[in-house]
Amino acid sequence: MEGLIFPIIMLAVTLVGGGLLLLMLKHGRPRNRGGGESLALQTAQEFINVRDIQDKCLYTTDGLLLVFVRIHSISIDLYSRVEKHSLIRQLTAELSDIQYPFKFLAVSRPVDISPVITDMQSMLREAEDKAKDQLRQERKQMTGFGLCGEIVERQFYVSLWDKAEEGAEKELLKRAALFSEKFSGCGVPCDVLGEKEIVRLLNLVHNPSYTHLEDTEFSATIPTIEY
Repeated sequence: MEGLIFPIIMLAVTLVGGGLLLLMLKHGRPRNRGGGESLALQTAQEFINVRDIQDKCLYTTDGLLLVFVRIHSISIDLYSRVEKHSLIRQLTAELSDIQYPFKFLAVSRPVDISPVITDMQSMLREAEDKAKDQLRQERKQMTGFGLCGEIVERQFYVSLWDKAEEGAEKELLKRAALFSEKFSGCGVPCDVLGEKEIVRLLNLVHNPSYTHLEDTEFSATIPTIEY
């Protein structure tokens, strides 16, 4: 009987400790008053630090106002050595007088080849039999490339920001327009992003795996099936 006292005491201590642990976990668990979906949504909003997007401005939860400028890609491989140095000197001179901070962002995005596939579809109706077989094979291969997202392109953006105060939107948009003109004047296309483009950029940064298939139309719509 004396040999069973110690195992009985250990079993009792284990049961009491387990019960206390479960009780602590139950009372220490955070309550989700709005349901699991609202908690996940709140967490995502806090993660990306976005309070609202209006027109060309993005408002953050920590009181900042941001405007984004896209710098379109150019192929400098087609430039001669003299033209490259000339472009570098022009951009350096234009950007040297900037006295405010900005952030340069380069992201990779799958290329949207849907216009090419659409052109192949229109050519398929008027092509001859031999050409139709080749077009079908090319369209199938291009469709595979578009769905897998293996073909990517680099996109370049610049973000400008200021405190979200009264009248800050007008001043920041003016600053972004002048910044865009500096590149456009050197032959590099540049424009300020609108509301839909900002949404696309956020999706591109935070979830780049599907943005080449994403529709930026975020209003309520009725889905349709095309035949």
